[in-house]
Amino acid sequence: MKNTQQLKHKTVVITGASSGVGRAAAEAFAEKGANLVIVARGQQGIDEVVEICRNLNANAIGVSADMSVEEDVEKVAQQALSIYGTIDVWINNAGVMASGKFEEIPMPIHEQVIKTNLFGYLHGTYNALKIFKKQNHGIIINNISIGGFMPAPYSSVYTATKYGIRGMMEGLQGEISNRRNIHICNLYPQLQNSTGNLHSAKYSGFDMKIPPIASDPRDTAEKMVQLALHPQKDLFPDFRAAAITNIYRMFPKTTINLASGAVRLMMKMNEDKTGNAGNILARSKEPMRIYGKKPISKSIKEIGLAMFAGATVGLLMMSLSKRNA
Repeated sequence: MKNTQQLKHKTVVITGASSGVGRAAAEAFAEKGANLVIVARGQQGIDEVVEICRNLNANAIGVSADMSVEEDVEKVAQQALSIYGTIDVWINNAGVMASGKFEEIPMPIHEQVIKTNLFGYLHGTYNALKIFKKQNHGIIINNISIGGFMPAPYSSVYTATKYGIRGMMEGLQGEISNRRNIHICNLYPQLQNSTGNLHSAKYSGFDMKIPPIASDPRDTAEKMVQLALHPQKDLFPDFRAAAITNIYRMFPKTTINLASGAVRLMMKMNEDKTGNAGNILARSKEPMRIYGKKPISKSIKEIGLAMFAGATVGLLMMSLSKRNA
């Protein structure tokens, strides 16, 4: 695929497409004229996104499916083939997150995070690869997040799934290395200004707000379009995602200890200790939209980036001083 016109009438399956990055991706591919397969658990969110895509003059169908259930994912693949005859791009995007003290999060919540994230990407890729090998072409795009390289504080099981997805996909990249027309692309965005944070499970009084440095889901969606046009194995969608990951690589203990300490402080300051299972065991509820909060202006974003850069320099100086002490 050399230009956006070559996405016209290509069939794109997007999981977790009812809100957040998935919803933004549906709009981005619809604007390019792709045939969309909108996948999520909740029918209301599916119907809304299908209507948006059709209003953009794209063909779109919706399929209600739980990505942690093998039979549901098989249904997605078969319905896509029955309507469009082929699948050209499969985007693994559906994911959930539970935050809090490891031992205070109920075991069923931990287990479902693994089933949705790791098994969900397994099920999607399993079906997509079989189809791609039969038709001798296709692109899988995995929205992994920087959690595939570094741990999210007080979200250890979520982190385990992201490390697992990255390992699985890197292994599969080797398996298909002899097939020129089949690609597996891994995308590593940082924290998004999406509804994902609003829908996530929260325990032990954890209440993380979306920070100013959070990335725009529409920008991340555009990187998915870029990968569909120009496949590559790994891509950090913006400077912040790459910078945060590189800081962790250089100073892993300092980075995770500081991040965990900040979260601990927030948990102590929050008096609400009731658990909230979020969308782990049930479909996502309102709000069903792209953004978690109103997008910030360019000037405020620049201030946030400056603060991030300053914090980065401070972290590096502190770490270096400790090494030299």
